Amino acid sequence: MAEYYLIAQLPSLDGISDNMPLPITEEGFMALCENVLKSKIKNELHGITLIPPLIPIKSKSALIEAWNEGERNLRISLAKIRAEKMKKTFNLQNEVLSAELIKVATEATEIQNPLEAEKFLTEHRLKFLESLRPMDSFSEDFIYYYYLRLKLLQRIRQFNVSDGEIMYKNVYNSILNGNKTEAV
Repeated sequence: MAEYYLIAQLPSLDGISDNMPLPITEEGFMALCENVLKSKIKNELHGITLIPPLIPIKSKSALIEAWNEGERNLRISLAKIRAEKMKKTFNLQNEVLSAELIKVATEATEIQNPLEAEKFLTEHRLKFLESLRPMDSFSEDFIYYYYLRLKLLQRIRQFNVSDGEIMYKNVYNSILNGNKTEAV
């Protein structure tokens, strides 16, 4: 019953254009969850990340498991393609990557503009997440789906062209100068 109450309050994240502000923030979403959901569901929510660990951590949710596996495989595919471009070896540790993910990773690494590459990857991630969307719109898995979608949409909106150019130049200069300093 608590899931129904929460989901009925949530604004739709469908059909939001890139220049429109999100109708809810991650913090606002989590505040709503804090007041109505059971500890089990809140614990799962706190474990959701856009960057799953390389060594999988078990989840009680099939949706979260599928998201983590898909995102992990995308990241491994990107690392493989980048390593090949740099003529470096890349150990897949017995991972079998789909031809579709290799194609997505290849296309992403061929995009010269880093912001456009991120937008391309975010579009892929949103499509993948949509394929995981639960049929039951008032389930625990729908809450996890909504939170992942919100995190993806909020992440891409945080990119800033001028800050990105400064960061890129810092990283590039650090590489050229052989510094081990982090880009700040």
